[in-house]
Amino acid sequence: MKKTHAFSAEQREGVYRAIVQRRDIRAQFIDEDVSDEMLDKLLRAAHHAPSVGFMQPWNFLVIKDADTKKRVHEDFLQAHEESAKMFDEKKREQYRGFKLEGIQESPVNLLITCDRARTGSVVIGRTVQPEMDLYSTVCAVQNLWLAARAEGLGVGWVSIIHEEVLREIFKLPDSVVVIAYLCIGHVSHFPEMPELEKAGWLPRLNLEELVFYEEWGETRMKEV
Repeated sequence: MKKTHAFSAEQREGVYRAIVQRRDIRAQFIDEDVSDEMLDKLLRAAHHAPSVGFMQPWNFLVIKDADTKKRVHEDFLQAHEESAKMFDEKKREQYRGFKLEGIQESPVNLLITCDRARTGSVVIGRTVQPEMDLYSTVCAVQNLWLAARAEGLGVGWVSIIHEEVLREIFKLPDSVVVIAYLCIGHVSHFPEMPELEKAGWLPRLNLEELVFYEEWGETRMKEV
């Protein structure tokens, strides 16, 4: 009998369900605390992400203080208006109508950083592609996001914030790079589809148009 390392059918379905039903949560947070035990589970999931050279370059800065959230939110408002001016007039008004953060509504904010000096200047797997530690930390973000969805918690990634402001607020050392500012909490519901897709901002692309075989632009598998 052929040995299989696959999860059970039910477990596999759970993994794929978390992936497909994950959402960037902004307007759906409810007034309910996230327990320390639950937060620890999510952070442990993030900490088990793959990392180049096993350097585990991430740190997780937990923010619950209302005054600190307010300072971050104030910068979001400034960055949001700066961003609005980058779009043409039609898109600008639509952009301003989107709810793009839940900084003050969510009980937990989480700043995830990458310490690029954690294990020294020479790291296995980063010698030719030095940005791999940054990508590793993004994997930690995704781990946390999927774990949160499986637990019924929402996560929103707020990227409309000035990094220099976050550095000042949280007193980050020079070797540390900001990767993600997340809002985490219980939700009223998970939207059936991403907000920007539902609003017609952009469509979901067809997978078939994004897969190439053997060389760029080749959309059919070559016979061998």
